[in-house]
Amino acid sequence: MASELIADTSRSLRDKYAIIGVGETEYSRNSGRTTRHMGVEAVRNAMADCGIRADQVDGMMSYQIMDSTPSPVIAGDLGIRLDFHCDILGGGGSIEALIGLAIGVIEAGMCETVAIFRSMNGATGRRMGGTGGGGGRRVGPGSLFGPIYGQVSPAEMFAHSFMRHMYEYGTTPEQVAHVKMFHSWGASNNPRAYYPKRVTVEEVLASRVICYPLHMLDCCVETDNANCLIVTSAERARDFRHTPARILGVIGRMTKPRSDMHYQHGPITRVAGFYGQERLWSNAGLGPEDVDLTGSYDAFSFTTLLQLEAYGFCPVGEGGRYVSDGTIALGGRRPNNTAGGHLCEGYTHGINMVIENVRQLRHEVDDYCPVGPDGHRQHSYDYREGGCRQVRDAEITANLGWATVNMGSALVMRRG
Repeated sequence: MASELIADTSRSLRDKYAIIGVGETEYSRNSGRTTRHMGVEAVRNAMADCGIRADQVDGMMSYQIMDSTPSPVIAGDLGIRLDFHCDILGGGGSIEALIGLAIGVIEAGMCETVAIFRSMNGATGRRMGGTGGGGGRRVGPGSLFGPIYGQVSPAEMFAHSFMRHMYEYGTTPEQVAHVKMFHSWGASNNPRAYYPKRVTVEEVLASRVICYPLHMLDCCVETDNANCLIVTSAERARDFRHTPARILGVIGRMTKPRSDMHYQHGPITRVAGFYGQERLWSNAGLGPEDVDLTGSYDAFSFTTLLQLEAYGFCPVGEGGRYVSDGTIALGGRRPNNTAGGHLCEGYTHGINMVIENVRQLRHEVDDYCPVGPDGHRQHSYDYREGGCRQVRDAEITANLGWATVNMGSALVMRRG
């Protein structure tokens, strides 16, 4: 029944919606600002990016798991009157799901254009390990298993799956360290990246161990920032400034059979994306081999590897080879996280990787290439440090969202 449902192309919303505007604030370790202040700036920047007026935005959505500001407050500060808003609880894996929900809301006639934002003081507010402002959370009934055994931070919760992958398939820390190295190549050509310095595999392995097999440089940077993207119909997208990023397929917040305790349903190296890949590629009308570049949720270097396997970019067990043989590097066959991702650019619970892929599809990435007389960057495709990061002839992108091993979302877009 499920496969019949997926194959029913009459239900498809493929190509009917698009992302038309993107914007963000500075990625910092001490914003000195409220999430309200940053959220307003990010939404305003996304509106300016596509040239949309306040009276043309009538929907707003956000997600938060630590600190944020509700959509009606942000909208009011910008002079936007909302016909629809929704603020949900969630971190990683939320942005792709919200893009899908925005499509549904517009399709249902509840509004026409939706701004989706994430505003967080992820370094100076509550941090993912439970420390910082608002730390010391009570253990709830849905999380009794982890904290009892010391699984409080994401590194502690996910390390078992990473270790098992090493045991089952011979994956090595050296192979996985290439993820950080290659993401740093993108960050080195990104004026906004918090960590713009290129690092080597040896430097990753020499950094202190946080929770084996994760070294410090295998872990993402925590930052204060806000990001926004704007979704509307492909028909309306023609009225705005940039080439739109058309949405081919999306899946949101799919889970493993036991999302509360995935250890009870093996293999523990199998992440939620495995269960969503058929629906994603069927909805998109293409497959992983058609994708020019990917954006993977890289809370840790290992999460990139597991997702690339789950969505079929390489066979299960061969992720170590895939991430280390140059395929995911700038200039490689299928670059990954070309702005640096969470490991290097900034930590945003996934939205910055979608923003980067929108810019890649426009062929207007803001790197260090010179701006020509027409106002557009003259991309050299020379990926040396301090140079270009635009992927040549980028037409199809995929974003792979991660909340935990147990839960994920994904998105496929094309140049419109």
